Amino acid sequence: MGKIAFMFSGQGAQYTGMGEDISDLPSALEIFNSADEALGFSISDICFNESDKLNITEFTQPAILTTSIALYAELKKYITPDAVMGLSLGEYSALVASNALEFTDAVKLVNKRGKLMTEAVPTGVGSMAAILGLSSDLVAKTIQDIDGVYISNYNCPKQYVIGGYKEAVQKAMVALKEAGARRTVELNVSGPFHTPLLKHAARQLSAEFDKVNFGSNDIPVVMNFTGEYLGDNLKSLLTSQVMGSVRFEESIKLLEADGFDTFIEVGPGRVLSGFVKKVNKAFTILNVEDKASLEVTLLKMEEQND
Repeated sequence: MGKIAFMFSGQGAQYTGMGEDISDLPSALEIFNSADEALGFSISDICFNESDKLNITEFTQPAILTTSIALYAELKKYITPDAVMGLSLGEYSALVASNALEFTDAVKLVNKRGKLMTEAVPTGVGSMAAILGLSSDLVAKTIQDIDGVYISNYNCPKQYVIGGYKEAVQKAMVALKEAGARRTVELNVSGPFHTPLLKHAARQLSAEFDKVNFGSNDIPVVMNFTGEYLGDNLKSLLTSQVMGSVRFEESIKLLEADGFDTFIEVGPGRVLSGFVKKVNKAFTILNVEDKASLEVTLLKMEEQND
């Protein structure tokens, strides 16, 4: 068996009840209690019970991070990853897992990050859209002459996300469909994330980073903005990540080249597992989002080691 990477869920993976299944386990419960205390409100209640707040970005982000780290607290008792990574918001979970960032600092940061990202562009001004069936080069070439639209996510082969001003995104969707896109789907999001339109939010978030003590990571972390391993420029990379493209596909290919063949998605949903499968179907791809999936993952890992 090759190396093992843990991947942490990003925004959009949330669902009511996430994390509740494991909240009776001491390590996971400690994480939820720590989050509630750090935030000054009950993120546990937002995760476990029906709440309109779950889909409001400033609450969504700490909810997913808290659930992911609660799951990680249990998983790490049995499996130690050789590297970690996350999609956008999930990068903060990866940094907590690597010990580069304290959990209580992270949960407060992503709460603030969610607010700043939402406030950066007035509602209805920006938009994002998923583009399926085209190469990244063709997507880039097709939109290069359309002002105000950018590639925000390189998710996996022939699945990318564009973002920018709403009219520009809609114009790009038409052009990309004409260029041969199998589907173009406008996303239900509150803003054009990972585009230069969030430059002001990035600047404000950078000031928040100055208040936090970042540590050295014990586990290699692959960063979204570069698709490379973290060096000594963490604050700069996290600032750039807000307004720069997420290079998830490149990150997986980097790990593949380094001998990784097992990827475990930690957190709600299985979106990242789907992306990884499109990079290489031969990978072992598992997920941990509740007690049942934890048991399945541990069983399959045990079988691989036999």
